[in-house]
Amino acid sequence: PRQPAKTLWYDRPRYVYLEFCVEDSEDVRVVIEDQRVVFSCRNADGVEFYNEINLYARVNSKDSQDKRSPRSVTCFVRKWKEKVAWPRITKENIKPAWLSVDFDNWRDWEGDEEVEKAMVEQYAEV
Repeated sequence: PRQPAKTLWYDRPRYVYLEFCVEDSEDVRVVIEDQRVVFSCRNADGVEFYNEINLYARVNSKDSQDKRSPRSVTCFVRKWKEKVAWPRITKENIKPAWLSVDFDNWRDWEGDEEVEKAMVEQYAEV
């Protein structure tokens, strides 16, 4: 049986960040499309995880990426319309139990583009 991975998200001027919290992930598959993100993997115990998110707004799938770490898989999803705040990550105005705002990284981002650019570059180097 598969289950959704606990997922955190936060909004920035150019990107929306999604973090799928699965430790020791294997067989990771991330598909970023213009209107949706699909994530699947297994953990070390063989539990299958699957998340499908119909996104609030269109994104630039070609300029989006994902990064796997021992604790999670983070997606940098490039917004189609930059500098437009997303009030939520999902197209539908519902909040699945497995989806939460990442308040540690959430903030009002007036003039925050340099910080965001540095963050994406830092992840790209890892």
